[in-house]
Amino acid sequence: MAEASLYERLGGSAKLDLLLRNFYASLAEHPDLGPIFAQHVDDWPSHLFTVREFWAMQTGGPSIYRGGMAARHVPLRLQPQHFDQWLAQWETSCRAHFEEREAGELIEIAHKIGDRLRQIVRTAEERR
Repeated sequence: MAEASLYERLGGSAKLDLLLRNFYASLAEHPDLGPIFAQHVDDWPSHLFTVREFWAMQTGGPSIYRGGMAARHVPLRLQPQHFDQWLAQWETSCRAHFEEREAGELIEIAHKIGDRLRQIVRTAEERR
């Protein structure tokens, strides 16, 4: 019998929603990241829906997410410390919501995504 997907082991959409609502609420209070989100996200329900669909896709669940992550992040002119801060908060949030195995898997996925985004942002900066 095949093992359940990470999405299923997390508890599906409802648990991703809970994680993401709490995670982004904590980011809104962050001294460096909060102002970035306040300036660029004007429709939180839509943002959270898109992010949930992204994470559903990343964890093996059903998703209607169709990409565009790089195009949305490059204009923000993020610095290396922003990625580090985001990842640190993500780790804290994942560990608060999930068992160690599932939290660890979410954290690993986030670090891989962060590495790709850092490279995309760095390349875009070098071309400017």
